[in-house]
Formats: sequence, structure tokens, C-alpha cells
Amino acid sequence: MEGGGRPSAAQAVLLGASTAITALLYSVYRQKARVARGLEGARKVRLDGDLRAVLLEAPGRCVPYAVIEGVVQSVKETLSSQFVENCKGVVQRLTLQEHKMVWNRTTHLWNDYEKIIHQRTNTTPFDLVPAEGGAGVTVRVMKPLDAAELSLETVYEKFHPSVQSFTDVIGHYISGERPKGIQETEQMLKVGTALTGVGELVLDNATIKLQPPKQGMPYYLSSLDFESLLQKQESSVRFWKILTLVFGFATCAVLFFLLRKQYRHHRERQHLRQMQEEFRQAQERLMNAEGGEILKNACVVCLSSTKSCVFLECGHVCSCHECYQALPMPKKCPICRQGITRVVSLYNS
Repeated sequence: MEGGGRPSAAQAVLLGASTAITALLYSVYRQKARVARGLEGARKVRLDGDLRAVLLEAPGRCVPYAVIEGVVQSVKETLSSQFVENCKGVVQRLTLQEHKMVWNRTTHLWNDYEKIIHQRTNTTPFDLVPAEGGAGVTVRVMKPLDAAELSLETVYEKFHPSVQSFTDVIGHYISGERPKGIQETEQMLKVGTALTGVGELVLDNATIKLQPPKQGMPYYLSSLDFESLLQKQESSVRFWKILTLVFGFATCAVLFFLLRKQYRHHRERQHLRQMQEEFRQAQERLMNAEGGEILKNACVVCLSSTKSCVFLECGHVCSCHECYQALPMPKKCPICRQGITRVVSLYNS
């Protein structure tokens, strides 16, 4: 604590940073909890002949947040893998990723660094159809790339190491960057993949569409079943809740420490003022009594002996030598409570 009981700059920064982190974590926790509650309250529908009737009875022919499970089926021509034969899908993502080592001048270590240098995603319209393959309705999936969890399977992955000459190696050490190679990856959402879709279900003329919800809730196209997807979100909620509680407790601990320090400082100042007032009143009584002029130089502790000590570094003359010896350790001036480093005796002629 600084003078006057105010917290130091470091303590104020620590309290402010801890409070800000706690507030940020609480905001994330609230958002995750809202998503989990919304997912838990989503309406489960089946891909059967009753689905169209359900949408016709719903307000605006729309279910704002629905859960539906089905199998991927292409509407038009499917996308073929560039590297794997007879691999068909409806979403294809090709990625080129650079891998290299970068010298960290702070830790003096080589750290791995990855950077996507090119990525292309191709899509074709697709539906969700019943897994049983019987007669039923189909649901057209709209804007699949907007889904929070789009389950793509890696069908091809190859790493192309970089070829380096001796001159290149020396140049890399000088520049602080050592290329390792290029990783080529192809991911696809295959035809026949079982998907769990969570979003807005709407009947548009004769087509049933699954699209991103308009209420700010996340849009899911996951290979997990609904129960696993819900458990995953609830686990995320618990993690952020625990993190928020930990930082909240730390913030309360810092605040309690600062308030306790300020309270103790206030009590010390109040006690000092009380002692000074008692000394002043005692001196006034002695000054008004018979022989008070003689007792002007009386010791403020025993009020009987003559002041005979100068306390340094504060410079107060307020005590006799016997009372100075009786002061508790560490010795402090009875007037200002400043520590006494040395004592100089006074001799009256």
C-alpha cells in the first residue's frame, strides 16, 4: 500500500486485470450456457411422412430451432476426389499448408509454425434422407459452410518435404526461418454420411429446407448423434464455468487483501490521533496546574521526568532516557510513530 492507504499501481493493475478477465470469462460462459439451453430445447423431428404435416401446422410453416438426423444424398452431380478413386462427396476442401521452424529470440528455441497458403472449398446441393432408405421426405440443406461444426472427413493427406542445399541451410539460420515442407490435404463430406442437423426448418413451397436459424443460435451439421452433440456443449459450459469461478475467486482474494490493508492503515491512523489527543489533553492539564511552567519540558510518556532525548530521523524531543529504554521493539517515536534509527541525549545547563 502507498501513503494514505491507497493501493499501489501494481496492485491496482492486478485488480483491474483480474476483474476484466473474470468479466470476459463470465460473458463466454453465459453465451455457452445459452447455446446449450437452446440446443436442449430444440424440437426433434423425424424424416417421415408426418414432417410435412408438422410444418404445415407450425406458425409460418417454420420450426425456428429443430433437430433432424439423416443421410447425405446429392441432388445433382457429386464431387469426385482428386486423389482417391470412387470417392464421392458433396463438400470438398483442398488445403495447402506450409510448415516451418521459426527462431524465437526470447526463448532461443526453434518453434513450429504453420500457415495456410491456399484453400479452396467446393460444394454441390445435397439433401438429408432417411437412414432406413424407405419412403419418406427429403430435407434440402442450405448454406452448409455456415455450420458451426461441419464434419469433413480427411480422405487424402501427404507431406512434401522441402529440399535444401547447404547454402540454403546457412541462409535459413541467418534469417531465423527453416522451411520443413508443404502439407497437402483433401477433406470431403461423403455421400452416405450420417449427419445431425440443427437449425431452422422451413417449408418453402414443396421443398423442406434446413438453414441457419435467425435467432442467433448456432447452426450444426455434425457427424455426432444429438445426445453426443449436447453432451459436448454441456462439457464446454462446465469448463467455462469452472474457469470463471477460479478467476472470480482470485479477484475476490485480491480485493479482500487490498481492503484489509486499507482498514488496518485506517485503524493505525485513528489510534495515532487518539494518542496524540490524550498527550495534548494531559499536557494542558499539567500546564494549568501549579508548577506547570516547570513541567513544560516533561516527558510525554511518564509526565514526570524532563525530556532528555532527541529521536532521529524525525527530530522530536518528547521523552526521557528511561522511557526511551522502555519503548517496545521496534522502537517508534511516541509523537509521529516513525522508526527511531538513533538517539541523541540532551544536557540542560
